[in-house]
Amino acid sequence: MLQTLTERLFDDSDRSDLDPFAIFEEWYALAQESEPNDPHAMALATADETGLPDVRMVLLNRRDARGFCFFTNFESAKGQQLLANPQAAMVMHWKSLRRQVRMRGSVEVVTPEDADAYFASRPRGSQVASSVSLQSRPLASRAQLIAEVDEMGGRVREGDVVRPPHWSGFRLVPTSIEFWKDGEFRLHDRVRFTRTSPVDVWASVRLYP
Repeated sequence: MLQTLTERLFDDSDRSDLDPFAIFEEWYALAQESEPNDPHAMALATADETGLPDVRMVLLNRRDARGFCFFTNFESAKGQQLLANPQAAMVMHWKSLRRQVRMRGSVEVVTPEDADAYFASRPRGSQVASSVSLQSRPLASRAQLIAEVDEMGGRVREGDVVRPPHWSGFRLVPTSIEFWKDGEFRLHDRVRFTRTSPVDVWASVRLYP
């Protein structure tokens, strides 16, 4: 019987041919079946100009062999932090599976075409809200936000909401991906894959829990 990628990951045999992106896909597929809400939710950590860490929940909207993408307002706190210091860390924790994946690396801006394609796929209400919101900046009241959304919603027709220039996406290009699986009595399984750059071969090591 063929082993799953997860079984191979933790059985201490040779991992040199394992692709952490493929392992992630195996775990993510399980999370989509078992998580009651937002299996694509992840904590994103950045740092401000003083080096003080900042963390918030975002959604993993796209992924491929290059990295993991999320979309945001570039004028928000996280947008400004990432433009100034294009490095980040992310963690996805699936409580239903008792597993988590941690990723660290550099961050790059997605292409305008990628941003346009994702923006067009969003519900119209989300498009309008993203266009109106001055994310992370002071807001006098919720009523003001609703009024601004209603005003723009009444002004633009279906399909006419254009992606604003301040709204786009980032791709985390990982140099480290760590897989953690819960074990009894804290005997958890941890394996970390690392590489120096995106063109290098991954190396892996098992870690003490």
